Amino acid sequence: QVQLVETGGGLVQAGYSLRLSCAASGDTLRRYALGWFRQGPGKEREFVAAISLGGARIYYADSVKGRFTISRDNAKNTVYLQMNSLKPEDTAVYYCAANKIFTTNNEYDYWGQGTQVTVSS
Repeated sequence: QVQLVETGGGLVQAGYSLRLSCAASGDTLRRYALGWFRQGPGKEREFVAAISLGGARIYYADSVKGRFTISRDNAKNTVYLQMNSLKPEDTAVYYCAANKIFTTNNEYDYWGQGTQVTVSS
């Protein structure tokens, strides 16, 4: 079983950047596709980005394409989300997730507890 812990959230002004990290324990992330999701105030959880086991396939939500970058470091058992040019509408709790199958839906097997990102205008 995989345990996931996100870090790196915080309060930033619009236009600034943050990098989220998600460290895994309990199993190697080499076995899993990885995703980032977010849930804004009063909204349902939505897909942000996903990366396949080997990193060859990467998908982004249209709302973050060109601004966010997902990456993985299997040696460190960590997945990252680099967020540039942040907007107030990016304000949300961000979750990382791991799954045996690469997908952009929210049916992932393992989830972190989330980290808050707040972007002020």
